[in-house]
Amino acid sequence: MKIKRVSKIDSVLKEIPTPCYVLEEELLRENLKLLKYVKDKSGAKILLALKGYAFYESFPMIREYLDGCCSSGLHESILAKEEFGKEIHTYSPVFKDDEIDEIIELSNHITFNSFSQYQRYKDKTKGKVSVGIRVNPQLSFSTVAHYNPCAMNSRLGVTIVEFKPELLEGVEGLHFHALCEENAGALEAVLGSFEEKFGKYIPQMKWVNFGGGHHITRDDYDVEKLIKIIKDFKDRYDNIEVYLEPGEAIGWQSGVLIATVVDIVHNGIDIALLDTSAEAHMPDTIIMPYRVEVRDAGKEGEKRYTIKLGGNSCLAGDFMGNYSFDRKLKIGDKIIFEDQMHYTFVKNTTFNGVRLPSLGILRENGEYETIKSFDYNDYKRRI
Repeated sequence: MKIKRVSKIDSVLKEIPTPCYVLEEELLRENLKLLKYVKDKSGAKILLALKGYAFYESFPMIREYLDGCCSSGLHESILAKEEFGKEIHTYSPVFKDDEIDEIIELSNHITFNSFSQYQRYKDKTKGKVSVGIRVNPQLSFSTVAHYNPCAMNSRLGVTIVEFKPELLEGVEGLHFHALCEENAGALEAVLGSFEEKFGKYIPQMKWVNFGGGHHITRDDYDVEKLIKIIKDFKDRYDNIEVYLEPGEAIGWQSGVLIATVVDIVHNGIDIALLDTSAEAHMPDTIIMPYRVEVRDAGKEGEKRYTIKLGGNSCLAGDFMGNYSFDRKLKIGDKIIFEDQMHYTFVKNTTFNGVRLPSLGILRENGEYETIKSFDYNDYKRRI
């Protein structure tokens, strides 16, 4: 099954105030259709990872296809309950006494990061929620240590050396998460390590969560291999329930960030100053880092006119990079940053008092709607 991606943003570009993240409903639905195909063929359940994508205006559509949400703590669990309304699976590296009761009430599954946390709250969970333990398979193919859950001295998940089978009473699931933007081959290897270390405990479980990082909706992802991996695993363990919790795959290539050229200066190279910020609005482009694609632009020197795109904060390094265009940019031109629906507005900041981009949707009927705009009060509330 292949995804058909045809962006129609250009048809409404003049209507969109900037800066603005814009979701295209048609593109989101294409992703969801593929995820449902994986569910139907493999028998797995798929959850929306709110840490990667939390545009709740689109939850009614997502709810048609997915089984629920995975949250990273109280606030995401509340959002899942209020706006999604299906299964809620909550994992956090650490839970606190003043939040745990509400989290248990909200959740269908709760996964503890350590046996000490489980022992602390074990009595509270009895008869209320299905309990899991996150384990560390100690194998990951992430090339960026910042995003590697299995890096040396990781705080995420219990290693086999620290695993305490004598404390498994009441535990119904195991949860591992070791992938980051990876294909099915990486999952196959990580799953092998997980089974090698923890396989003897799987038969006493009701479910296993394969975590996130599955880039299922990426064009080159081997969907059929993923389906086979899941089906074979379920066959080995008497049809045990399997969960996947991608976040990026839901929003992948489903929307953009649109900005406007506000000024152009020159210092060895032409520099376009935009009404958006890499530091504040596209943080992973600096943290990862990665080069965001710009519609109709090429690499430096590839097209006739090269220009550096810069943000509107006072941070000296607030640049998106050097891009080339067929014509010279001018003040007032709009710039479309591709693939900005995931890990952007869930992570953005009001650093430097820069205004947050609006949130908009291009509906399936071709109409554009601004869903939410931000102002000074949003900045003030956050400080």
